[in-house]
Amino acid sequence: MKLRRKFAVFAIVTICFLLQSTLFQALSFASISPNLLIVAVSSFGFMRGRKEGMWIGFFSGLLLDIFYGSVIGFYALIYAYIGYVNGFFRKMFFPDDIKLPLILIALSDFSCNFMVYVFLFFLRRRFRFNYYLLHIMLPELVYTILVTIVLYFIILKINQKLEAVERRSANKFV
Repeated sequence: MKLRRKFAVFAIVTICFLLQSTLFQALSFASISPNLLIVAVSSFGFMRGRKEGMWIGFFSGLLLDIFYGSVIGFYALIYAYIGYVNGFFRKMFFPDDIKLPLILIALSDFSCNFMVYVFLFFLRRRFRFNYYLLHIMLPELVYTILVTIVLYFIILKINQKLEAVERRSANKFV
């Protein structure tokens, strides 16, 4: 990854984390806020591939672990898997079509929340899955999808500009 891309990805992840933990906490409905980091990780996964999606997911999850996690590495592992799995859809990704990104981001958010339920609640004998599904997972999923419609296009435009710059600089050396 080029230095410009690394800086842009760092800035996007940092801004998403800050918005998620400040502004959208204030705009939460019934203490539910959108998961902007899932949007960023999933987007980079299917735009850039498995490896980049995995690393962006790892560092995004590590950021969550450091500030909000009880165990370092829990969210880093979940987000790394999510970024990696989204990378498998790179060949199916078309920038103009929003259906695939919306579906993948929705599945990623649901998967993340399901893994959180299993590892943080179910294994501690808290078996109220229906409550967790109806009051946390689905409302967050809807809120995340609504925010995705705007955030995805911002990430897409930044990625397209970075790819154009990378192509121009690669042509200089040919």
